Amino acid sequence: MTMNNPPFVFVTSLALLALSTWVGDALRKRAGIAKDDPRHETAGLLASAILTLLFLLIGFSFSMAINRYDLRKTCEQADAVAIGTMYSRADLLAPADAAKVQALLRKYVDRLILLYSVPGADRAVEVRAEAVRLQAELWATLLPALAAVPAPLMGALVQGLNDVVSAQRSSQAAWRNRIPVGAWAMIIAISIGSCFLLGFRARRTDWVAFMVVPVAAAISFFLIAELDSPRGGMIRVAPLNLSGLAQSLEAPSSETPGR
Repeated sequence: MTMNNPPFVFVTSLALLALSTWVGDALRKRAGIAKDDPRHETAGLLASAILTLLFLLIGFSFSMAINRYDLRKTCEQADAVAIGTMYSRADLLAPADAAKVQALLRKYVDRLILLYSVPGADRAVEVRAEAVRLQAELWATLLPALAAVPAPLMGALVQGLNDVVSAQRSSQAAWRNRIPVGAWAMIIAISIGSCFLLGFRARRTDWVAFMVVPVAAAISFFLIAELDSPRGGMIRVAPLNLSGLAQSLEAPSSETPGR
């Protein structure tokens, strides 16, 4: 998907909007519209209305992208909290079983951290599949071990592991939650119309003035694509909480929060 490549979005949108402005300016010259032609005023009113609508839509889209970015950060934090809690609760098991569960949780954290930095969608699918496999191993290790645990503690252990799985599913959903393609298509269509009217209503060719809207819109599209692309942009969610958790779990005498 091209929206996963913000530099491509910037270059393509800038070229497309500049071309639309040039087409509008060329048609104005070809039609021979004089400077005092009443059609200038009509086109100017239309251009003002469409530009207002365009930048309102850009503002709404930017807000949507920010909300989705914040949601991915929240889900990363929830992953770390759920895993840290389960790691602590594993001490309720017999020592041998606790060691197995905690070892799997450390591997699981490493897989999730890799998921945030791995390049390419195909490799990400592989890493996510490894994380799902580790979830299955955790369940397969925990369920037999529950027989040696007092009944009141079984629920806490099962709930803890269930929270780990649920948190990761929420993270996956947050990564897939993107600005709809239809919204992108509408914004691009309105921006093309705005730039066309900008060139058509001009009284003379002035490329310094003509390029203000294309450049502003292209930069806005670039920033929206950056925030809305979990893997394609430079603005990414860093697994700070998961990395901190991994470091604490590696320490021999670490204390994991959330017991």
